[in-house]
Amino acid sequence: MTAAGPSAAAIKAVLWDFGGVILTSPFEAFRRFEAARGLPQDFIRGVNSRNPHSNAWARFERGEIDAAGFGTLFLAESTALGHALHGSEILPLISGDLRPRMVAALRKLRGTYKTACLTNNMPLGHGAGMAQDSGKAAAIADVLSLFDAVVESSKVGVRKPEPAFYEHACKLLQIAPTEAVFLDDLGINLKPAAAMGMRTIKVGDPDLALAELSSLLGQPLP
Repeated sequence: MTAAGPSAAAIKAVLWDFGGVILTSPFEAFRRFEAARGLPQDFIRGVNSRNPHSNAWARFERGEIDAAGFGTLFLAESTALGHALHGSEILPLISGDLRPRMVAALRKLRGTYKTACLTNNMPLGHGAGMAQDSGKAAAIADVLSLFDAVVESSKVGVRKPEPAFYEHACKLLQIAPTEAVFLDDLGINLKPAAAMGMRTIKVGDPDLALAELSSLLGQPLP
């Protein structure tokens, strides 16, 4: 659903989440892993949603701990919830596949609108560093080069949904929040952006999200 916000004429920037928007959601990989291991569906998401601002996932995304520390802390957290999982088993699941239509839309809009990637990532990277094959890593790196700015939680020390994360992105693009539209697959990340005055689009079905963006901007997208 699109939150109330500025008119299309006032929009100067399109801000994109990466995993779950430009890339397929890691939640899909989590569920395949859980099914293969006989774990409850969405168990991994459940671990990550417990103490969401101070758990292993949050601390890793802010760059406060390294991969080894994440692995150990995630193991403790998952064990406490009934199923022992070392964090090293989760990391290969994070990098999704590129969504061609999203990339095509990004290519079309860059130049007309300022663009930024707003990603909660880990020190290993925002997809490229996680990708297991060099071809995929190169393709992800090429897409990241299309953005005017890339805001990475592990580098700036704050993460979505912390307001400072969005403020940093707006400062980099030299825009007001009311001049931006933001696409993310998680409602919790969209709420602070909407509160700041951004127009927001929740990405579930990518085709529906692009249709909403096309209508909002008043121009066709690939």
